[in-house]
Amino acid sequence: MDVRAWLESLGLGDYANAFVANDVDAELLPSLTVEDLRDMGIVSVGHRRRLLDAIAALNTPAAVTSDQPQVIALPAAAPVGAVALAPVGPTLIQTTSTVQRRQITVVFCDLVGSTALSMRVDPEDLREFLDSYRAAVAAVVQEHTGWLAQYLGDGVLAYFGYPKASENACEQAVRAALRIIDAVSGLPAVGGQPPQVRIGIATGLTVVGKLVGTSGGLAEFSAVGEAPNLA
Repeated sequence: MDVRAWLESLGLGDYANAFVANDVDAELLPSLTVEDLRDMGIVSVGHRRRLLDAIAALNTPAAVTSDQPQVIALPAAAPVGAVALAPVGPTLIQTTSTVQRRQITVVFCDLVGSTALSMRVDPEDLREFLDSYRAAVAAVVQEHTGWLAQYLGDGVLAYFGYPKASENACEQAVRAALRIIDAVSGLPAVGGQPPQVRIGIATGLTVVGKLVGTSGGLAEFSAVGEAPNLA
């Protein structure tokens, strides 16, 4: 069983990175306890209860006797969102989008002079450079336990302290920002000049987690509050 797909079917896909970081695979799922989930940074009581109920269901033999899909309504959690039916094998599991109040650190990075650059560089060359730039930024964010939230043109939005809470999220964000500056400046020159970035960082209370779309295969989650605007 794919743990990430299983979490997404529950509407809790934003915890997939936490499961990977803690080496939790399908074999270990049935033995997880509430303490384990808390240690993994799952602070919501509703989400822990929902996960434990779903894990318990994995240990129960399926009793599907017809060819028609069975609908399982999972316990309602605190998050508010549109209800969807996600297919899982012969079963349809009812899920909701997840929204949480979280203290996070937001990092926003974008290229300096990107508008002028787009006027001087061939679009194909620019696209190739942007792919390299995004890959460099993404690698640094992930190395510092950040969460890639959105690609906004030549901008990259990342959250630290989400989905897994961290006491040193602010420090990790600043360290990541400094490393991003070095990583991008090390990329090949484009349009006759070395690439440069500017980075904004802010910490604060946000409402985060609602799926707003996808970009380049990246699931995007919005964070609403002063911190994202300030960053």
